[in-house]
Amino acid sequence: MHLTTFAKKLFMLKHIVLFKIPDNTQDKNKIVTTLKDKLESLKFKIPQLKKLETGINISDRSSAFDIALVTEFENENDLETYRSHPDHQDVVAYIKKVAADTIVVDYLK
Repeated sequence: MHLTTFAKKLFMLKHIVLFKIPDNTQDKNKIVTTLKDKLESLKFKIPQLKKLETGINISDRSSAFDIALVTEFENENDLETYRSHPDHQDVVAYIKKVAADTIVVDYLK
């Protein structure tokens, strides 16, 4: 969905990603912490990223994901710049090695 110029000026774009590390993974807690650190390092490397927050899951429900990433951008172009940024791509490569599943949602706030 592409936004009108008017809507783009009124709202920030939220990009949320949840990551699930397989339960049988050796050193799962270390992997989750490493992923959190890698994600948080992006806020110092990509100027289009207006806000970044991560959280490690505290629920013991089997359907729960392990880590959440919440980011904010001024517009879709900034999100695309973030997605293609080399530092983000390095983190994506790590995620592809360790994550069993991800869920993504983008919306206006």
